[in-house]
Amino acid sequence: MADLSRLIAAARGDLRADFLLVNARVVNVFSGEIESGNIAIFGDRIAGVGPYKHGKRTFDLNGAYVCPGFIDGHTHIESSMLHPVEYARAVVPRGTTGVVTDLHEIANVGGMAGMKWVIEWARRLPLSFYFMAPPCVPATGLETAGASLGVEEIRRITRWKGVMGVGEVMNFQGVIAGDAGVLKKIEAAPGKAVDGHAPGLSGLALNAYIAAGIHSDHESTILARAAEKLSRGMYIMIREGSSEKNLATLLPLVTEKNCRRCFFVIDDRSCGDLKRDGDMDAVLRQAVRNGLDPVRAIQMATLNPARYLGLRTTGAIAPGYFADLVVLDDLEKFNARMVLHRGKLVARDGQPAFGVPPFQKEALTDSFHLKPLAAGSLLIPAEKMDRPVIEVVPGQIVTRKIKSRVKIAGNFIVADTERDILKLAVVERHKATGNIGLGLVRGFGLKRGALASSIAHDSHNIVVAGANDADMLLAIREVVKMRGGLVVAAGGEVLASLPLPVAGLLSLEPLEVVVERFEKLENRARELGCILPAPFAALSFLAAPVIPELRLTDRGLVDVAAFKILD
Repeated sequence: MADLSRLIAAARGDLRADFLLVNARVVNVFSGEIESGNIAIFGDRIAGVGPYKHGKRTFDLNGAYVCPGFIDGHTHIESSMLHPVEYARAVVPRGTTGVVTDLHEIANVGGMAGMKWVIEWARRLPLSFYFMAPPCVPATGLETAGASLGVEEIRRITRWKGVMGVGEVMNFQGVIAGDAGVLKKIEAAPGKAVDGHAPGLSGLALNAYIAAGIHSDHESTILARAAEKLSRGMYIMIREGSSEKNLATLLPLVTEKNCRRCFFVIDDRSCGDLKRDGDMDAVLRQAVRNGLDPVRAIQMATLNPARYLGLRTTGAIAPGYFADLVVLDDLEKFNARMVLHRGKLVARDGQPAFGVPPFQKEALTDSFHLKPLAAGSLLIPAEKMDRPVIEVVPGQIVTRKIKSRVKIAGNFIVADTERDILKLAVVERHKATGNIGLGLVRGFGLKRGALASSIAHDSHNIVVAGANDADMLLAIREVVKMRGGLVVAAGGEVLASLPLPVAGLLSLEPLEVVVERFEKLENRARELGCILPAPFAALSFLAAPVIPELRLTDRGLVDVAAFKILD
């Protein structure tokens, strides 16, 4: 109680603050107002806001704004392709001081060992990680994953320090059907948050999903669907990631009456977008540009996600709260002049102010086990003239299921670049089963060559789209050679690549190097005719059988609504 007594003394003004911010315009997320005052910080806590005059370190802000540190209410940090250290370097200088992640991606490859690897690194960083136990490893039985987490494993994970609840329950069909195994995982953390994943659900099916004890959703792409979920008691996570652009559509949902039930999330954002556009600061800029009141926007990036998680001393500037703060010149651009985490200065003028521990020798770098690929591994017999085709929806991760006449050469289906139909393959890489799912995709615009990736939600097999088999096979083999990564190949050459040796998901290089190589990949893809702004993000979701309408896994084409393999 000694530290608490000293904090109270500092709050009274009887004890000098460790850190004093004077002449601040304080964003009060409780009242929705902006007040003038000084902020006294003692240890890792805020002592108070008021006429404090004495601090061991004093910064005169000259009228700059101070708001709580931003909290990303739901994200998969693995989608950045960055080592946790480099992820912190990317987001902390942008004002993000807290992230909620269920490590679903690395768990699907490395199981609990993969999760522990991230958690051990997270504890060394000036960024608060709030973990959720991933209940869908694998997400479904329609694909081959590298690991499996059962009910007992989920119970154990929920008891780990820093785990706040159960992550997104992707198997919504299992929930609605009352699958006992799925329901036991939902019940593994009584009294804690359970994240949802309910694309397209409505009516009685939605009621059944929520009745299972699921509290939120981040998969709404239509305003009416989000409004229905909110009216049935869900928190609405308004998502704006690299390939999931839902903010402009859903922002009209937010009103004075319901704004406490809404908050912002990233879900998935690439390293390039983090460095170029930012993290939660980019979401706030867009929200304000779209007409949302800046203070309300800040509430949705601070207090609201904190309250959803049950964090009682995070997400606001008030006595006794953790001193996670962002100093801003204005409430339009949201450029962070200073960032404090737990009372320590961790970034200034967009640059990190914390040390980076070395991380060159790492675990989880042996996650590829494939059967050898033959020259004819990607051939699709021309049994029918009409076939299902996955159609990419620009700016979304949902797809459309269409039927199209196919192009045939000899007795086999080939890509038809004039009609923007490419071949698509998913190659199992965890257990050497030899499984290869084959299909067709429209929407990339690629005229030649191939794109391949070992980031393929949710089981992270190898996914490749291309205009010819030779370049597709070359790209797959290069991914395997690198022990994971992204590849652009054309004309029998590898044009660009990005190694991701940690579980086939993360790089061991610094942020700047990863971004440079990633941007080269995207540029090479555009040179081959690709029209998508985030082609590798779009490619990565084509194998996710929990997002409507049509997907491809290593086991074949999946009709998500029917929850079955078509071939």
